[in-house]
Amino acid sequence: PSTNKTTEGKGGISSQTIVAIVVPIVVAVVLFAIGLCFITQKVRKKYEAVKEDSVADDMTTVQSLQYDLGTIEAATNNFSDDNKIGEGGFGAVYKGTLANGQEIAVKRLSKTSGQGAEEFKNEAVLVAKLQHRNLVRLLGFCLEGEEKILIYELVPNKSLDNFLFDPEKRGQLDWSRRYKIIGGIARGILYLHEDSRLRIIHRNLKTSNVLLDEDMNSKISDFGMARIFGVDQTQGNTSRVVGT
Repeated sequence: PSTNKTTEGKGGISSQTIVAIVVPIVVAVVLFAIGLCFITQKVRKKYEAVKEDSVADDMTTVQSLQYDLGTIEAATNNFSDDNKIGEGGFGAVYKGTLANGQEIAVKRLSKTSGQGAEEFKNEAVLVAKLQHRNLVRLLGFCLEGEEKILIYELVPNKSLDNFLFDPEKRGQLDWSRRYKIIGGIARGILYLHEDSRLRIIHRNLKTSNVLLDEDMNSKISDFGMARIFGVDQTQGNTSRVVGT
């Protein structure tokens, strides 16, 4: 009697079974290799793009954060006095709410400021590069006509001087909370001086430039007077008098 040629004796595995097992494995390995090459190439291109962007012009980096004037006017109710929360050396600060519900702080630089454009550029470029929990985060800016505006995250408890010089609020600053605030300021300054890729001296650090969030964590604000140090420098030219 004839025997089945696809079997290898009693209990053997047929050639069809072997093919059915091996072929899918080979196909899976090939597809995995192709996919791995594709992903590797994509990651490499992304890395090269990021690397190229990192050496781009400072203002080009900030351009991606630009808001149009109409959006800011709508957020602040056309810079209403009711939304005004402060007045700095370079202009007024307003509270605003974007269309998506996000609350913001808007610094509108004074049009009569002799160095407004320079300070605006310094602050926009520097703060956009700095990311630290004890620094106020820059969300964007507006540069339209004579308007030079900076948009920051809103820090709800305002500035430290509002607590220190208010007899009622001062009672909220027990020693443990003061220690926490001081520690936050120190960490922010250490980051600016040592840990950021730019070495920066604030040159205008005061209680009105230390903001407090909802958990009373301190955040340093106002980098308009900052001086960039080269990475190999240990001191800068501070002959010009700035700050208050």
